[in-house]
Amino acid sequence: MATKASAPEKFTYRTAPSATKAFEGWLREHGHDLPAHTHPWDVSRSDIYVEDRWQPIFAEMRAKAPINKVTGSPYGDYWNVTTVKTIQHVEALPELYSSSWRNGGITIGEPPADVTPEMIEERRLPMFIAMDRPEHTGQRRTVAPAFTPAEIEYLSTEVRMRTAAVLDSLPYGEEFDWVDKVSIELTTGMLAILFGFPWEDRHLLTFWSDWAGDVEMSLARELGDTRHEILSEMAQYFQRLWVERMGKEPSRDLISMMIHSDAMSQMSPQEFMGNLILLIVGGNDTTRNTMSGIIHGLDSFPEQRAIFESDPSVIPNAVQECIRFQTPLAHMRRTATADADLFGHQIKAGDKLILWYISANRDEDVFTDPDRIDLRRGNARRNLAFGYGIHRCVGARLAELQLKILLEEMHARRMRVNVTGKVERVRANFVHGFRRMDVTLEKF
Repeated sequence: MATKASAPEKFTYRTAPSATKAFEGWLREHGHDLPAHTHPWDVSRSDIYVEDRWQPIFAEMRAKAPINKVTGSPYGDYWNVTTVKTIQHVEALPELYSSSWRNGGITIGEPPADVTPEMIEERRLPMFIAMDRPEHTGQRRTVAPAFTPAEIEYLSTEVRMRTAAVLDSLPYGEEFDWVDKVSIELTTGMLAILFGFPWEDRHLLTFWSDWAGDVEMSLARELGDTRHEILSEMAQYFQRLWVERMGKEPSRDLISMMIHSDAMSQMSPQEFMGNLILLIVGGNDTTRNTMSGIIHGLDSFPEQRAIFESDPSVIPNAVQECIRFQTPLAHMRRTATADADLFGHQIKAGDKLILWYISANRDEDVFTDPDRIDLRRGNARRNLAFGYGIHRCVGARLAELQLKILLEEMHARRMRVNVTGKVERVRANFVHGFRRMDVTLEKF
């Protein structure tokens, strides 16, 4: 059990290889063995995201068939759901369209065909985002106090202090990787604060997040064991923190909240690991990739950057617009629990529906000229980047705070960030973001 009151023995936690290097190495050796994506609207293929050419494919779907079925993909058959209206409809019916890990979970991935049922059961990672009511309600309620308006206000001083320190450490006139020096540093530090995680080991959180959030890893059968081992090390590390804090007074960190919760204090090891992954990936990838997306977006639309530089009052709305434009998690999955009619499409019990937030946030019926950043867009807050309904991201307010403070502190320093070198995007259909972005600073 996650609450077992004995500390694990001393353990060495690996920090390499990164998930990216491991998967790229696997692709070099085995890429020719990957199953083909033959359907023209099979947007589960990761190459369209790493090459940033997904936009016209989704635009064609929204125009011709906002709901459509893909058959024969490497992830099996699934329905594409691509507009604001259709996604909100599915999200509003959580009993009919399940998020539960028991029905397949929240990502498009499926276990490899040669994995035994026993191994699948052993490696399942239940987490509250992948639960239906009432389980979901109790576990979400446990961590929600970490993200109330009062708690966000309490954290704002710390966020501002750390953001200022990171920005002040950056060199002017010298090219560096914004993803590494700013986006990863700020989000990893925030996670460490939320968990009460040992500061000297905080970069483990990024390492674990990348191994946990890579859906494509399911196609690399040989990496499955490595991934499971790394995530088991993560669980063991957190188990040690759990044991250290048992019997102590409740505190603000997420581990303490779990310990003192009826809904989460008796989690199984798999459930404990699953919820850690949820909180780490949710707190890391989304904010990290939007912090990078903001810089790339402002560089791509210099007239909008000029608005930001001349009028800092646009910053709160700019945060919403940049979240819309980046959409740091491309999709969520739902599974039908019964036969249903979805806007004229006959959905069968067990069918997999993929809600493409990345497409809905470019929905022409909702957002005028959606492929452009507009910092003064009147309805930017209608974006679905954080989901909709009962599963809307519990940490959305904290992510928005971090992004707002980043822009405010950049403006206070008159910091202009120019993309001047290599840009590498994430090769994934789930996490949508940047691995590297070389930039140079100047004053505006």
